[in-house]
Amino acid sequence: MKLVTFQVEGAERIGAVLGDAVVEFQPALDAARHAAGEPALALPPDMRGLLAAGEAVLAEVARALAFAARPESIALRRPLSTVQLRAPLRPGKILGVGRNYADHAKEVGGPKLAAPRIFLKPTSSVSGPGDVVRIPRAALKPDWEVELAVIIGRPAWQVSEGAALDYVAGYTVLNDLTDRALQFDHPIGMTSFGKGLDGFCPMGPWIATPEEVGEPWALELRCLLNGEEVQHGNTRDLIFPVATLIAWLSRFVTLQPGDVIATGTPAGVGHFRDPPRYLKPGDRLRLEVEKVGVLEHAMGGDA
Repeated sequence: MKLVTFQVEGAERIGAVLGDAVVEFQPALDAARHAAGEPALALPPDMRGLLAAGEAVLAEVARALAFAARPESIALRRPLSTVQLRAPLRPGKILGVGRNYADHAKEVGGPKLAAPRIFLKPTSSVSGPGDVVRIPRAALKPDWEVELAVIIGRPAWQVSEGAALDYVAGYTVLNDLTDRALQFDHPIGMTSFGKGLDGFCPMGPWIATPEEVGEPWALELRCLLNGEEVQHGNTRDLIFPVATLIAWLSRFVTLQPGDVIATGTPAGVGHFRDPPRYLKPGDRLRLEVEKVGVLEHAMGGDA
C-alpha cells in the first residue's frame, strides 16, 4: 500500500493511493463491513494512530482498500488530483543519521565513524508535498539532503539486526534541510538546531509499505534543484544499513510506531561544492527514491 494523509474539504483524512485515485479508509471500511453484515469499526483519525493500532487494524484497512477497488465501488475513490497530499504522518520523533554514505562522508571529511552519528529533528520541522518551506532571514546557508526515511511500525526495543526489518511500517522520501551556518559556523556546532527549523523536514508523498519497496538494500536516490541533478546515490552505499540503524538505535531508545529514521544522504550537497551553493527563495526541489516515490517542494523567504 501507499499510505497517505490528505486534505479535502478543509480536513485531513487518512487513506491510500489506488492507481490515480485516493481512498479514504473510514468510509471504505464502513462500506466493506456493511456489505458483509458486520458492525462498524472506528479507525484512528491519523496515520500515527493507525500504525500504533497494530496488524489487525492494518488488515482491516487493506480489506477496505480491496473493497474500494471493485468496479462498483467507484464512489469510494477520489481522483488524486482533487486532493492535497500532506506529510504522511506527524512522527513522535525523527532520528537523523549523519555522514552515512561513503561518498558524503568523504566530502565532509573527518575520522571514520565506528557507530552511527545521530541527531534529532523536532516534529515542528515537518512539512509536506508541494509545500513552500520558508527560509528565515537568519538562516544564512540553507542546504538540501535527499534521504530514504524509515517509518517504524511497532515498538522496537533491543531489536536484533536480523529481525529489525520486521519493525518497519514503510518508507518515505525526506529532505533533511539544514542551515550550515548553524551547523558549522558556531564555536560549538548546533547540528540538531540547524536541521530543526520550521518546515525543514519535508517528507512524502506517502508511506510505501514494505511489499511495495522490497528490501531497502539497493535503491536509487536523486535530488534535482530547479531541474538540475545535484545528488545521485544508492542505498547500497550506506555505511550503516537500515537494519543496522534500527538495531543500534533500539539499544538506547524505544522506537515507537510512527517514529522516523532519516538514513543519511549521498554526496552532492551544496555546502561542500566549490564554490558552495545554498538554497534561496524560489528554488524548487524534486527528490526521488526508487520504489518509494517522488517528493517535490519549493523554498520561500520571510514575508
